[in-house]
Amino acid sequence: MPLSFVPERNSQMKLMKTMMSFFLLLCLFACGGESQEAIPVKEEETPEAPKEKYKVPEFAESVFDKDAAEGRNGAYIDLSHTSEGYVAVSATSDQRLKFQVLTEETYNYDLSMDGDVGIFPLQSGDGDYIFRVLKNVSENKYAILFETSATVTLADEFQPYIRSNNYAAYSKDSECVKLASSFSDQSSSAVDVVKMVYDHVCANITYDRDKAADAKAGSLSGYLPDPDETLSSGKGICFDYASLTAAMLRSQGIPVKVIFGYVRQSSGDVYHAWNMFYTKEEGWVTVEFKTNEEDWNRIDLTFSANGADPTFIGDGSNYAQVYQY
Repeated sequence: MPLSFVPERNSQMKLMKTMMSFFLLLCLFACGGESQEAIPVKEEETPEAPKEKYKVPEFAESVFDKDAAEGRNGAYIDLSHTSEGYVAVSATSDQRLKFQVLTEETYNYDLSMDGDVGIFPLQSGDGDYIFRVLKNVSENKYAILFETSATVTLADEFQPYIRSNNYAAYSKDSECVKLASSFSDQSSSAVDVVKMVYDHVCANITYDRDKAADAKAGSLSGYLPDPDETLSSGKGICFDYASLTAAMLRSQGIPVKVIFGYVRQSSGDVYHAWNMFYTKEEGWVTVEFKTNEEDWNRIDLTFSANGADPTFIGDGSNYAQVYQY
């Protein structure tokens, strides 16, 4: 009997254990189902990656290398920087001087008579150039003091427009450059720098109507702006606006042209100065302007700063370019 009893009891014990385990599992599931509730879990926010700061290219110098210059009759031309988009000239004379640049187009510049260095852009790009220093001999007639020539191959098309010249003169120590540098420190792109310069000039420089009247009367013949003076005085004419804007942006490595030409108005054409700037980045938008990616874009601070009707500025079809520097 014991032999038959033990297996039976063991079987019953195993069955009871199995049933108890099953019952406990049911209880656990039941309890879980009755007491379970959704607990909100706040997802950790992924912090935005900090914007990369705009990297200002190395400052592009414009210099006169006396040792590299060639000339005679007190007139010297330095052609050692033609690949960088400019020539440097120094001359002395007791008569009025001109510097003439001839390619497919001709540019004539006023030149200092006391040896001050002039920096002039090679805006016609690659090709053969003739350079002349001219001395006034009577009324509007000039004699050649010195002539030379060069075949120019630019390092790139932007070289003439990323450095100081007579039409946008500045140095590393210029106040306008320091201000532009502070804008770059706050910017993540060249477009940001353009926007900050645009806003600053619009807000702080007003149109000088007395100076404009002098220019119209012809008493400012040969006038060249001083960007730092425009910045400190807070006023200027269109040439001053364009020169200051070019100086600030060029110093930060942004290619900028100073343009002279005509703007069509209902009352007639107005001789005017404005800027074109270039950036590979996505264009920026203001009330008056939208820029195009990888293209030259017009920026007319004179009209923008003085509240011109945006329809006057329009799409640029009323602008006719004559010269660029």
